[in-house]
Amino acid sequence: MTGLLRDLDAYISTFAAFVTAAPTSYHAAHEVSAQLTAAGFASHAEDAPWEPLAAGGSGFVVRDGAVIAWRAGSRVSATSPVRVLGVHTDSPGFVLKPHPDFRADGWAQAGVEVYGGPLLNSWLDRDLGIAGRVVTRNGVECLVQTGAVARIPQLAIHLDREANSGLTLNKQRHVQPVLAVGDSAEGVSVAGLLSEAGCAGGSGFAPDEIAGADVRLFDTQPPQRIGATREFFASPRLDNLSSTYAGLVALLETEPAPGTIAVLAAFDHEELGSETRSGAAGPFLADVLGRLRAGLGATRDEEAQALAASWCVSADAGHSVHPNYPEKHDPNVRPLAGRGPMLKVNANQRYASDAHGAALWTRACADAEVPTQEFVSNNTVPCGSTIGPITATRLGIRTVDVGVPLLSMHSARELAHVADLHGLARVTGAFFAGA
Repeated sequence: MTGLLRDLDAYISTFAAFVTAAPTSYHAAHEVSAQLTAAGFASHAEDAPWEPLAAGGSGFVVRDGAVIAWRAGSRVSATSPVRVLGVHTDSPGFVLKPHPDFRADGWAQAGVEVYGGPLLNSWLDRDLGIAGRVVTRNGVECLVQTGAVARIPQLAIHLDREANSGLTLNKQRHVQPVLAVGDSAEGVSVAGLLSEAGCAGGSGFAPDEIAGADVRLFDTQPPQRIGATREFFASPRLDNLSSTYAGLVALLETEPAPGTIAVLAAFDHEELGSETRSGAAGPFLADVLGRLRAGLGATRDEEAQALAASWCVSADAGHSVHPNYPEKHDPNVRPLAGRGPMLKVNANQRYASDAHGAALWTRACADAEVPTQEFVSNNTVPCGSTIGPITATRLGIRTVDVGVPLLSMHSARELAHVADLHGLARVTGAFFAGA
């Protein structure tokens, strides 16, 4: 292993910069593509022809907030299997509604809609920015990101003496952020704030030029190493930028096994169920793999052979045992932060792992010299799901579900162990290399 895969401290530092640069799925896809471009990967447009894939060839394609990248090993052929790391770029939170500006009792506020399943209380009393993409009337798309311009204020305990006995938040009434107050609220608008921030590339637009916007709130507090020995990493969007960045670094720094194609598939909208054009349930991955296979001259029979020999590792954040809520976890399987990325198992196929997947994952961890552990739910606490079962169903490809153990999943600020974050990247590199 080379570079960041060898150096934990450097990896965590660059991961922090990646998270900061990726407040939304659109920014994440852009940042991934920028790093791939800098490394010599060729950008492909979906509405243009693609050059045939050759040994050692690499490239990527972006679809909205999703990006798929690939790197071919030596001796690739029409029957070469793919080794896919499947991840997602989106995180739970709040999306700005159409016509978001309104006034209430002298306050300028913005109307927001809940995206996915965030821990609502974790977003209270944080310094929030607005980020995403806007499309102008002439069809130009801009990535935008403001500074700290908003806050969702909690009601003082003097006005709700029972708040510490049970806080209940109404998703319509209690989570609308404030932007300004009094005389300064006059003329304040979301469009104006976005216009003032301008495009990520440096160009600008007037507020009345915005024809469409996909923008959301984000926590402006940067990621940070914390803890008595600085072993913890506190950060927004660890679910699931932890897996996205692990896959990016592994793809950049690992030579794929001869006769294979390494693929990073970073989808959007996993937190909503993935049923979108850029989600795992959509056609994006199948479209890309089909075009790569066509460039290798594959017949239908050869394509079926290749998929039968292929693998997908679905990497998404999981749960560390929580010291304050031990009863929420299985009494015997107790994954702990710092003891390695997890193999995620579920008898009802909420995760796609099976015995063959467990064997593949064990080999990759051994090759990377990274410890691993297992996660299974308490029978009284149903688990969530991932893109793993979706990808297995969509493509018929063998799939195994894994992930970094977290505390505070779906909080505005989650917590991981630095060794687990780095370990996932190392194991992904071993997977791409043919473990």
